[in-house]
Amino acid sequence: MNGYLANPISFLLETLITLYILAVMVRFLLQWARADFFNPISQAVVKVTQPTLRPLRRVIPGYRGLDLAAVVLMILLQMLSLYLTYLIGGNYVLPVGYAFMSAIIQVLSLLFTLYTVIIIIQVIMSWVNPHSHHPGVAILHSLTDPIMSPIRRMLPDLGGLDLSPLVALLGIQVLRMLIFPPLQALVPPLTG
Repeated sequence: MNGYLANPISFLLETLITLYILAVMVRFLLQWARADFFNPISQAVVKVTQPTLRPLRRVIPGYRGLDLAAVVLMILLQMLSLYLTYLIGGNYVLPVGYAFMSAIIQVLSLLFTLYTVIIIIQVIMSWVNPHSHHPGVAILHSLTDPIMSPIRRMLPDLGGLDLSPLVALLGIQVLRMLIFPPLQALVPPLTG
């Protein structure tokens, strides 16, 4: 495909697939956090992800409360995105091992980015409207509580000043620095 159309088509495909991966990831995290599935946002996420997860769950069982079918789906979708981008760029062969490791790295990166964004949104919401009863705020709390609660218990009481989001954001950045270099070393750059 020529370069004029390849870039916009590649961008659209990557964006759509990433948005769907994000929906599957949110569903996985909501299940992990045991969030309220009667929340309208939870229901919307379930409706969007159910058509692809239902058949996979027949083949891939969960493990100790973790939805392994969702994890496999996220990795497969990211691999599909890589393959389609590679094909649109005019290349025809992408090694499976490269695509698999790249997909794992990109899904983990999306997870860290998601948590960074929701923690920042939660902080802003606590400044703007601290007593909101919006379903989105409840989802944010459900997603961040498994991370923030242990941090809050470790921090001393500062008279209403909650530093747990700052500690969580610093922790996410440190984890990025510790996890990604070794993983990226396993994925050599493609040549040719």
